Amino acid sequence: MDHVVLTAQKRATTGSADAARLRRSGKIPAVVYGRSGKAFSIVLDALEFGRKVKGISESTLLNLTIDGSEHEVFIKDTQRDIFKGTFLHVDFYEVEKGKALHAKVPVHVVGTAQGVREGGVLEAPLHELEVECLPKDLPEHIDVDVSNLKGNQSIHVRDLKLASGIKVLTSPDQVVALVKFAKAEAAVESAAEAAPAAEAPKA
Repeated sequence: MDHVVLTAQKRATTGSADAARLRRSGKIPAVVYGRSGKAFSIVLDALEFGRKVKGISESTLLNLTIDGSEHEVFIKDTQRDIFKGTFLHVDFYEVEKGKALHAKVPVHVVGTAQGVREGGVLEAPLHELEVECLPKDLPEHIDVDVSNLKGNQSIHVRDLKLASGIKVLTSPDQVVALVKFAKAEAAVESAAEAAPAAEAPKA
């Protein structure tokens, strides 16, 4: 996926009254936080932002052009109107090109496990992977193919094959996906409960 490109302008004034005025005119007040801790206020076009950020994750890098100056950022946080669903405020986090960053990348399980076709139940307890890499190497998500996963088998973080420039920070022993035969276990338990108790010896 190509980088999403957003345009913005620096805000000359701040405050709640100014923010309300911007929202009424179809704009979104926002803040960009730098790695050094410095922050500055900007304003976005609400329609452009809402259209371009659909379907992206917190690990998606965006190109933010502010008054002609390009910045590479993540969306750190958003605030929405709970009734209208419109964006009220956006926080961005700027990354430095050429410097490694820490990020949490969504994990997507794909395929139908062989064990599921045999009656097992797939569990996927890991929803994101913490990694360290250069901004250019950061994946938007990590796909884990479970097609060959059989019953009572599991995939761990150590089994994942990622690009050489990505260092995984999540524990290698963390389970990503596994197949359990819950139905078979339930059937055995039911059969045990239904079996008649042994007759007591007669006096």
